[in-house]
Amino acid sequence: MRKVFLVVSFTLLCIVGWMTYVNWKSVFLLLILLPLVGMGLFDMYQSKRTIRRNFPLLGRMRYLLESVGPAARQYFIETDLDGKPFNRLERSLVYQRSKHENDTTPFGTQLDLYEVGYQWINHSIKAIPFSEVDLNPRVRIGSSQCEKPYDASLYNISAMSYGSLSKNAIMALNSGAKQGGFYHNTGEGGLSPYHLQYGADVVWNIGTGYFSCRNDDGTFNFEQYTKRAQYEQVKMIEIKFSQGAKPGHGGILPKEKVTDEIAEIRLVTKGHDIVSPPSHSAFTNPLELMEFIKLLRKGSGGKPIGMKICIGNKSEFISICKAMVHTKTYFDFITVDGGEGGTGAAPLEYSDHVGMPLRDALAFVYDCLNGFDIKDQIKIICSGKVVTGFDIIKTLATGADLCNSARGMMFALGCIQALECHANTCPTGVATQNPRLTKGLVPEQKSVRVARFQFETVKSAMDLIASAGIAHPDQVDRHVVSMRVDRTTIQTFAETYPELDKGCLLNEDTVPKKFKPFWKKASFESF
Repeated sequence: MRKVFLVVSFTLLCIVGWMTYVNWKSVFLLLILLPLVGMGLFDMYQSKRTIRRNFPLLGRMRYLLESVGPAARQYFIETDLDGKPFNRLERSLVYQRSKHENDTTPFGTQLDLYEVGYQWINHSIKAIPFSEVDLNPRVRIGSSQCEKPYDASLYNISAMSYGSLSKNAIMALNSGAKQGGFYHNTGEGGLSPYHLQYGADVVWNIGTGYFSCRNDDGTFNFEQYTKRAQYEQVKMIEIKFSQGAKPGHGGILPKEKVTDEIAEIRLVTKGHDIVSPPSHSAFTNPLELMEFIKLLRKGSGGKPIGMKICIGNKSEFISICKAMVHTKTYFDFITVDGGEGGTGAAPLEYSDHVGMPLRDALAFVYDCLNGFDIKDQIKIICSGKVVTGFDIIKTLATGADLCNSARGMMFALGCIQALECHANTCPTGVATQNPRLTKGLVPEQKSVRVARFQFETVKSAMDLIASAGIAHPDQVDRHVVSMRVDRTTIQTFAETYPELDKGCLLNEDTVPKKFKPFWKKASFESF
């Protein structure tokens, strides 16, 4: 192939050279062929790419087609139900609701209702008129130890850091949250001015890196924490143990995204990737965690303190429950992230094969809290692919009290699922720090879409609840949703996930058989 390329190139150059001598217009042809021949010669003698070395110039077509493949599949090949992680129907629904366009569908469902895993709501003959439904239900978060409980919306902005997202995206989200009356979770990247700019309710997420409240060596700094935790906009504090897309790994912010401003906000130095440790240094066992909860509650002035976790070893979560019972110190809320959760950057194996899926995790967390008789103290928040009203109902039926969404809110900002969050090349200006790209995202315009999407999604959830004959989200239980477990068998969530008896995990004699191995392994003195 290389010899053929050389012979053909030499022949073409001779022909074009003669034509140029005869006809000056052939200079244009020469200007086109010379760069191609030059690239081919370079390909033939370079040693890094085998395909290009063996097939000069022609081999470049392979890399070109590979680079445009994802976009070509998304726009020309995928059906409405094929796209991953969100299909076209789901993305289009978010776009339509955020723009206040018609979101109804014609001619019936495209789903296979007999496919294993298909789910639906059990509607009621005594459905409640939509006019009688509260379109803005609130959920009070705050245990008996909380001095400043917070009334949260049913659907809120999940944890996304400034740094992972652009400042324009953060401003649009924050302004949208203010307009719609729901909260904005900061993500573990720290509390930035853009999270405070519009006065929206904020949940400050504190991860293992302790960004915005850390010492130079990366340990927790109580003074820095207290100064920020007492801001009026900060309504709750969330200790991040893990997130669904990369549990046990820690966060990653590529150095290309680390600007001077981001380094200042996070209290770190720039010029390198910012990697959060996989575990916390402020505590090493459940009892120390309980003391940390007390410390954070004191420093915030009595605001709700919670945790965010993707369930892994069940015994470790049971250890936390045992510590809460032993010390009578309670979280005010627990955010449960499923293994299907999103991230800006994570190793493939972590995204695909680490962390319990959301529905199983929600059922487990709810059953643990109920089994230890502390559910009345603690609200459960869920996150992980929640973009429709039915997604909200599914999570409520499994055990959640309210929901967060990250990627749904990103779609409302204009995200097209280009899958370039990790590369600093997001074409919509959402997940990049490149000024040339972020300028395309206008916060004043996109904030309205965020607020509108949230409102329409909550409205959809409340309409579904009303169709089930239920007046308030608090009344949704595991009997409300059914699922096909095989082609001929249907179960409600109550049958798939039978609830534990209240208080049954307080005494070894009453611990159910399936919980007993984890219960015995768990200790409030160690994880």
